Amino acid sequence: MDKEYIRMEHICKRYDKTPVLKDLNAVLQKGEILGFLGPSGAGKTTTIKILTGQLKPTSGEAYVLGIHVKNIDETIYEQIGIVTDQSGIYERMTVYENMKYFARILKADGKRIDELLERVGLEKHKKKPAGKLSKGQAQRLVLARAVLHKPRVLFLDEPTSGLDPSTALDIHRLLMEMKEEGMAIFLTTHNMEEAEKLCDHVALLNDGEIVEYGTPRELCLRYNKEKCYKVLLENGEEHVLKQTAEDIERLSGWLLGNQAAAVHSCEPTLENVFLTVTGRELR
Repeated sequence: MDKEYIRMEHICKRYDKTPVLKDLNAVLQKGEILGFLGPSGAGKTTTIKILTGQLKPTSGEAYVLGIHVKNIDETIYEQIGIVTDQSGIYERMTVYENMKYFARILKADGKRIDELLERVGLEKHKKKPAGKLSKGQAQRLVLARAVLHKPRVLFLDEPTSGLDPSTALDIHRLLMEMKEEGMAIFLTTHNMEEAEKLCDHVALLNDGEIVEYGTPRELCLRYNKEKCYKVLLENGEEHVLKQTAEDIERLSGWLLGNQAAAVHSCEPTLENVFLTVTGRELR
């Protein structure tokens, strides 16, 4: 149980009579990344607000680091980090001053500031006013600030939304390093490729309800109803083969004749799975 950092049991949230979250159940373990995936308005941000004590659930039970969400107070912020669109920075302060200020608030070791700024690629910008940073640089500053005190749980709400691919890749690398060090990461995103790459488990969220839950591989294989294979031949021809006796014989002939340059299975992506389950696009 000491490895279980987040547990949600039958969490519901309603505003007046309008349901926003419906019967959510999920678990996040130490050293794992759990992805809550879905389009805007699916309930992802509301879930984070409940788990961080900003909102009270209408019903259900949820625990973060063994503390019931209804009993969360400001002391929890010494053990968790949060990155959302509302995670502001002090624009008139320099990058370094922002970090130093929050190190005092979070009772963190200020010696980590330079190390973290280097890891997120901001070491050369530490004397620059935060208001002069690009969107990607500001996002990296917010992330560095959120992990300054070595939180046990990190909440990330669309952390790479709108960032260029290079910056997003840098953030992905940092997240995987922190996961390997034992941090539990609760990630919300509508980017299914990001989720497939990073997450140990994913919950597909649609209209406030978890419609599928499992590892990315499990979900993709579960919906691989029509098994087929894409074959690229040495002469440049591409073929899609089904799992029939005739096509298996063709593939065998190409392989034995050293004619096949590449063979790929055609299981669906997480985005395909989401479309199959919900009938709607992510964006």
